[in-house]
Amino acid sequence: MPQGPLAGMKVVELAGLAPAPYACTVLADLGADVIRVDRAKPGADVLTFPNDPLTRGRRWIGVDTKSDRGRELVLQLVERADVLIEGYRPGVAERLGIGPADCLARNEKLVYGRITGWGQDGPLAQAAGHDINYIGLAGALEPIGRAGEKPVLPLNLIGDFGGGGLLLAMGVLAALFERQNSGKGQVVDASMVDGAAALTTSLHGLVNLGVWSNPRGENLLDGGAPFYDTYETADGKYVALGAIEARFWADAMTVLGLDGPAPGQHMDPSLWPDMREKISAAIKGKTRDEWEKLAEGTDACLTPVLTPSEAPGHPHNVARRTFVEVGGDPQPAPAPKFSRTPTGVPDAPHEARADTAEVLAELGVADEEIDTLRADGLIA
Repeated sequence: MPQGPLAGMKVVELAGLAPAPYACTVLADLGADVIRVDRAKPGADVLTFPNDPLTRGRRWIGVDTKSDRGRELVLQLVERADVLIEGYRPGVAERLGIGPADCLARNEKLVYGRITGWGQDGPLAQAAGHDINYIGLAGALEPIGRAGEKPVLPLNLIGDFGGGGLLLAMGVLAALFERQNSGKGQVVDASMVDGAAALTTSLHGLVNLGVWSNPRGENLLDGGAPFYDTYETADGKYVALGAIEARFWADAMTVLGLDGPAPGQHMDPSLWPDMREKISAAIKGKTRDEWEKLAEGTDACLTPVLTPSEAPGHPHNVARRTFVEVGGDPQPAPAPKFSRTPTGVPDAPHEARADTAEVLAELGVADEEIDTLRADGLIA
């Protein structure tokens, strides 16, 4: 049985790409019983791969949602669910007969979560796009990068996952909390543009204050300040230096063996070019692991920059169980941690559509009908 604070919550996931599956992974990691509804025909499923973390921890069925019987099966799942999550373009779920009006008519307590790039309305609602497009429009991409160079892509962390799937999951949980008072569900319209913009809330505060006024790569937190940047080490690896506060700067200078500007004076941008040159030369003199050792027990804010393959083996991550083994591979563990209702290790992804018969049997569909539906190509 699922473990965690969401144990007992039932979620229907209409299979899609990146943000919607990630929202469902977050909910499943925290204990929700998630049923992933995919297309019925083998080979027609969305992009997945063996032991995909975005399909872990849930059951997986295949249903032809374009057929009347397939649509009815989905609506039967909805009747027993707390949440439905879909990531279709606006209007697609409605055309399939499993849009918000259809589902809420069958279950007025349902929280219907939907995630798109541009949102359900607006001039761009029907346009194609990807993370890079959404975060560009949100103003989240332009500030990221080196001075005098083009913006740097932050993987697809800001749009798809941070401003997309994670905020959708938060919105769903907020709607479930409100349901305790109203007794009614509602639609959660999550847009990756909206979410990416929300992640820049603090940045907008700095811009409005006039503190963040320089071009890209010349500000406090974008690599402009020499005490908040990455540096190459003697072995071609990197360390991260985040010594912003005065006492952290003092510790950093001690660890690096430098006689830098006095704490407080290090905030003077006119001193930054010389500071950067000296820090870079010093760090280049030792390996990444040597610097990690030297910084241990200090507040120098000097830490190794690890590869995704190295991160699971770091002693701190091992002690915290930040990563767990799922299906024989290290994957990020469910987060955050809970004192009274801890989460378990997620189940490895099930074989595509392998749980169809089991889930339909739970709905009360007879074995004979399941066989007929399969023979007719209406289920996997």
